[in-house]
Amino acid sequence: MRAIVTGVMVLLAPGFAAQAQDLPGGGNAQGDVSVTIYNNDVALVQDVRTLALGSGRVSQSFPDVSSRIRPETVSLAVADAKIVEQNFDFDLLTPSSMMEKAVGQSVTLLRTNPATGAETRESAKVLAVNGGVVLDVNGHIEVLRDDGLPVRVVFDRVPETLRARPTLSVTLASTRAGSRPAALSYLTNGLGWSADYVALFDEKSGKIDVQGWITLRNTSGTTFTQAKTLLVAGDVGSVDHDDDGGGYRPQPRRATRYRGGTESAAREQLGDFYLYPLAERTTIADKQTKQVSFLDAKGASANSGYRFENAWMNNATELRSAQSVLRFANSGAGGLGDALPAGTVRVYMRDARGQPQFTGENRIDHTPQGSQIALPTGDAFDVKVQSTVVARTSLPGDRWRTQMRYRLTNARSKPVTVELVQSGLDWADTRVTEESRKSERANASSAVWQVPILANAEAVVTATFDTHY
Repeated sequence: MRAIVTGVMVLLAPGFAAQAQDLPGGGNAQGDVSVTIYNNDVALVQDVRTLALGSGRVSQSFPDVSSRIRPETVSLAVADAKIVEQNFDFDLLTPSSMMEKAVGQSVTLLRTNPATGAETRESAKVLAVNGGVVLDVNGHIEVLRDDGLPVRVVFDRVPETLRARPTLSVTLASTRAGSRPAALSYLTNGLGWSADYVALFDEKSGKIDVQGWITLRNTSGTTFTQAKTLLVAGDVGSVDHDDDGGGYRPQPRRATRYRGGTESAAREQLGDFYLYPLAERTTIADKQTKQVSFLDAKGASANSGYRFENAWMNNATELRSAQSVLRFANSGAGGLGDALPAGTVRVYMRDARGQPQFTGENRIDHTPQGSQIALPTGDAFDVKVQSTVVARTSLPGDRWRTQMRYRLTNARSKPVTVELVQSGLDWADTRVTEESRKSERANASSAVWQVPILANAEAVVTATFDTHY
């Protein structure tokens, strides 16, 4: 754990600056940088730099690599040279690391009298750095603390193991002297991206406008300057996957449903993944979140509806809200016309004054073009459902007959249709012996009714199931 050093300024002794070749101020050492970023907090960095190499065994440093580099993935291609050894120096130069490396050594304390401004110097030996700095000052023990009194610590040198920037050090066997390009590539964590969508739904016209935004996040500890950036939609396999680099993603309370598409998107593919190149080079700064537009679709067909899923044998004592569902497609004809990377869709509608207002959000998975999407956005205020187990009767052959009643109410001033789902069934065992409205089998465990309800009215659906449970 890094020591906490507060209220203390760390200085280098005069004349030392020339010795620290990788101290800040020399500019970014990267060359022609390309960054390929995947969804699961993995990125491929390719950096072409020009090196002036001697002949024989030479050492070469590569500052400004990611601090979360995976050293075992490093590849370096240099004409007439090969790698003998490589080291990743990630022990960075900070006040805390300087103090930690100084344990057992002497430093100079520079104190300023707040009343007179006079400065005094005294030698001190660093005894320990464990949550604070313990010093031996002329035979007595002192603890540096943040008490408002100006104290500076002067060091004679920077330890050789500390670097101002994350640095890859390589020993090369070079067969000739001279300048040549070196292509460095490596995988790193700390770079991630996600898609975010802003959807403006017009219920009267049955249309939706969708803007798609790519959100880049960089927690790699390094800025990538003017990088060619390529985004890959899909989860590539990785045995060294960090889960903490993707940023906050709200977990959906209600599952988005799909009918899979069968259209090929007009995008470049890499294996089973779609590629989203940024049109221009961009600087991805460390600890930065950046957004870039990638989709702007107008007037796609959409409609809203309601869905209620009832668990098997659920006997509710009161009405419960149906889900509000927005349905749209990403097909080429009348839809969004693109494959959609996984992300959060935030839905807006205009109020009576024409102002867009937020009405809910949910996540979509990677969605092939041509898919039908049913996106739950919240719980309906005026559309409710109450499920009741009317009777349960034992039958011969260890079977049971269950009579269900579903009461649906609509307090809206216009008709609605509710997709009523009874889940928890097993069609290999279940028989619907009686029902007031014809159902459909949506899957192996559900019966579905499309129930129209008049304005300011209610509807009732009854069904009888014969099962072994």
